[in-house]
This record gives sequence, C-alpha cells and structure tokens, in this order.
Amino acid sequence: MIGAVIIGRNEGTRFLDCLTSLPDSLAPVIYVDSGSTDGSIEAAEAHGATVISLDTSKPFTAARARNAGLAQLGEEVRFVQLIDGDCALAEGWVERARASLEADPKLAVVCGRRRERYPEASIYNQLCDWEWDTPIGEARACGGDAMMRRAALADVGGYRDDLIAGEEPELCVRLRAAGWRVERLDAEMTLHDAAMTRFGQWWQRSRRAGHAFAEGAALHGAPPERHWVRETGRALFWGAGLPLVILLAAFVSFWLSLILVLAYPLQVLRLARRWPLLRAAFTVLGKFPEAQGALGYYASRLRGSRRGLFEYK
Repeated sequence: MIGAVIIGRNEGTRFLDCLTSLPDSLAPVIYVDSGSTDGSIEAAEAHGATVISLDTSKPFTAARARNAGLAQLGEEVRFVQLIDGDCALAEGWVERARASLEADPKLAVVCGRRRERYPEASIYNQLCDWEWDTPIGEARACGGDAMMRRAALADVGGYRDDLIAGEEPELCVRLRAAGWRVERLDAEMTLHDAAMTRFGQWWQRSRRAGHAFAEGAALHGAPPERHWVRETGRALFWGAGLPLVILLAAFVSFWLSLILVLAYPLQVLRLARRWPLLRAAFTVLGKFPEAQGALGYYASRLRGSRRGLFEYK
C-alpha cells in the first residue's frame, strides 16, 4: 500500500543511513540514481531496492528522478514516501503520515519536521535546520521529503521534469489549484545532512533558491497564486536594485550612498526581532546570491537556454 521513492547521487554513508531507516512497511522501495560513482547502486540492490539509473544523455533533475521512480510503482500503491538520499526517516513517521492521508481523502501531501543531523557542525547546517522549521497545519508547499497520495499526483501529472530547483512547491501549487490539500504535521519526519562547511556551498545553495524563485514566479506568478513573486522581488531589491542605487548615489554624494548602505544593518535588526541575529544576518546576506540566481534565470531565458543543476556538495 505504501511505496518509497529515493533519489540520490553520490551520497555515500548518508545513503546507507537512508536505506537502513526505512521500515519494512514501505514496499516496494525504488531507488533512482543520477550517475553515482560511489557504490550507491550496489548498496541499494543489497538492501532489496529496485534501482533505476537515469539516462546520462539527458540533464539530471530531482523532478525527473522522482517521476521515474513514481512510474515504477504498481497500481496497488496508494501512498508513496518520497525521500532524498541524504535523509533518514524518523521512527513512527510512516504510520503517522499514513493515518492522516487515510483520514482525509482530499489531503494530497503530508510532511513533518525535517531536522539537520549535525546543526552544530557549521553555521550553514544550522541555517538549514532553522529553514526546515516551518509552521504546523495547512501548508502551501512541502520539501523533498513527504508522503503523497498517488491519485493526487496522477491528477496533476506529477512533477515538472525540467525544473532544476523548487519542484516541490511548484507541484503543490498545481495540487492546491486542483482542490487538493497540503499539510505539515506536528511530527518528526527526517534527519537531513546538508554537509555544508564552506561559505561557497552556502552561496551556491542560495543561488539555486533565487533561480527557483524567479522560475516559480514566471510559471505561477499571476493572481491569485502570486507564487514566489514576493520572494523574487525581495531578492532583486536587496541583492541587485539597492546596490545599484548605492553605486549611482556615490557619484552624487558619498554621504547619501552611506545612508543607503545603512538599510542593510537596519534590515538585519528588524528581522532579529523574531529570529536569532545570525539567521537575520545571513537572510539579508543571502539576497545577493539569490539575486544572482534570479538574474541568471532571466539571462538563460533570454538566450533560450536552460542551465544545469546547482550542486553544492
């Protein structure tokens, strides 16, 4: 009744933790590999999973991998647990998620609390752990880990294969438009290992977010959804527009440009009223790579091309 689709690429020991965390109630287990060279395929086979290796002649995307896994599930599978290969399922999650889906026939997606396995390892891991702590109850979107109703996925045609980021929120937009619901449960769901120890990794991941914001707004930015329009606007304002204004102001008055620069620390202090100061500071700093990602999306669109994955590990 409940299958599992895992996607991964060179996740190493993190993938072994993922496999061993799966309860026996999940069957079949489908592993979709995107060109791993670390023995992930052999490990999945040893754990009894069905392995699908994506065609390397086509661009890899998480959405494409998930669709490939979903296509391998039999008709008898009503619900599917989707999970990334760098995550491990929490004990008791499958039963809690299944009960919620069975209790509400219009509930398409349930997710829970995703936590970082090693938040103390770096500020970047800690930032991820804060990011995962989303409000409980009715939700607009889920992340990569979630249990979903097969009928709902079939109703909207699954994921968009061509999205390189933001594929789950985009899917949830279409699910909600079709009358389905998404809910975040008050339950532990997965342990995630971001494995981010360098500033460059965090910057690349933030660039990916900016790209996702811009593409999501291009797809579903019209009213009433306005999907990621505000997020895109904030990224472009703080990460590109205001710096340009500051630069131009410097040609008029040094003091004017200095006053404009003060908008950044003031924004940090404003956000710090509800968040830890470090999170507030990185949220403001993150607008620069987000703007870079959004502008990169627009540039690719003008050229009629699509960029590849943003990989930070």
